[in-house]
Amino acid sequence: MKDTIVPVTNPFDEGMVLLFNKPKDWTSFDAVKKVRNLCRTKKVGHAGTLDPLATGLLIICTGPKTKEIQFIQADEKEYTGTFFLGATTASYDLETEVEQTFDISHIDESKIKSATKKFIGKILQIPPLHSAVKVNGQRAYKMARRGEDHVLDAKEILIREFEITNIQLPVVEFRVVCSKGTYIRSIANDFGKALNAGAYLQSLCRTRIGNYFLKDAWEIKDFAESELIQSLKTQHNDI
Repeated sequence: MKDTIVPVTNPFDEGMVLLFNKPKDWTSFDAVKKVRNLCRTKKVGHAGTLDPLATGLLIICTGPKTKEIQFIQADEKEYTGTFFLGATTASYDLETEVEQTFDISHIDESKIKSATKKFIGKILQIPPLHSAVKVNGQRAYKMARRGEDHVLDAKEILIREFEITNIQLPVVEFRVVCSKGTYIRSIANDFGKALNAGAYLQSLCRTRIGNYFLKDAWEIKDFAESELIQSLKTQHNDI
């Protein structure tokens, strides 16, 4: 009598919404690739890109749940991070080197907090030249790295909250609640202009997307060691 073959059951094939804390220096695709390999499933996607230098909430969907990605991406986002006042970079963050420096002796707490008011509500924002926005079919950041001149169109965004949480000049800590499509790097650059001093984004962490919170997210290392992943690994090894 031949042994009965028991098929491997994979809950990720049936669809899951997984929350992760994306490590610094990982691309969003790096995280998706790692999770796809751990979950042993083909249909995997993320809901909202994070820059490599950013950390925080990255939502990854599997199976039929990938159909929900467009709706999750459209939800409101919340970020915390730091601006560095008195300098600018081409990428508006630490991806590129400092280009210009500025005097910040005229800046105090009241001016910093007052400047946030200019950003509350619906505003027009120009994406960074070093961004994934397409210009004539090409990614803007690829053109920028080649030194090619290009102009990006301003887009309407909504900033519902912009709070300064700590000031230790030249570093300013902030919290922002905003709509889909908002570039926090552009807020940093524009905030520096509003203070006549220049600024770039020093650090960034996404803490919320809609009703999903970073506090509920997996560290990728812990997810890899979880009972569900280990059980799935054992089933595959037993085939």
